[in-house]
Amino acid sequence: MKLSEGVEQAIHCTVFLAGLSTDGVLSAAALAELHGVSTSYLLKHLQALSGVGILATMPGPKGGYRLAKAPREITLLDIVLAVEGPAPAFRCAEIRQRGPNPLSRRYFNTPCQINTAMLRAEKAYRTELAKVSVADILSDLNAADDGALAARGCAFLEQHERKT
Repeated sequence: MKLSEGVEQAIHCTVFLAGLSTDGVLSAAALAELHGVSTSYLLKHLQALSGVGILATMPGPKGGYRLAKAPREITLLDIVLAVEGPAPAFRCAEIRQRGPNPLSRRYFNTPCQINTAMLRAEKAYRTELAKVSVADILSDLNAADDGALAARGCAFLEQHERKT
């Protein structure tokens, strides 16, 4: 399974936004600069996150993005579904019913075994993503940080955070 770069960008931005002060926001341009990505591409994903209530948007020249929920209330699955959509990665096209010498429909009354296995794997994948919150990611990052990550983040916020 291959997820788009937008998923990685959305997760990193959501985790970083958890470090804002209560009245702070960051612009899409600032988040794009921080991660070295295209602002226009990132904006599409930030809008998807705000569309499902993960991020809140503040309009205007001093506007930007911030979390709409507490970090413990946002899971990796929430972010992946916001960016990639809810459709399963595998979509059975029932090709077993095509080709020469077609069989009777009675052979196709139950779902394809391949489709069943793939959907079972998708369910396990989604279950695992639903277990990990942004707060969990932050906790893991803080535990592994020797201070350099925190210093980088604080310096960036000092320069780019806007107060509403």
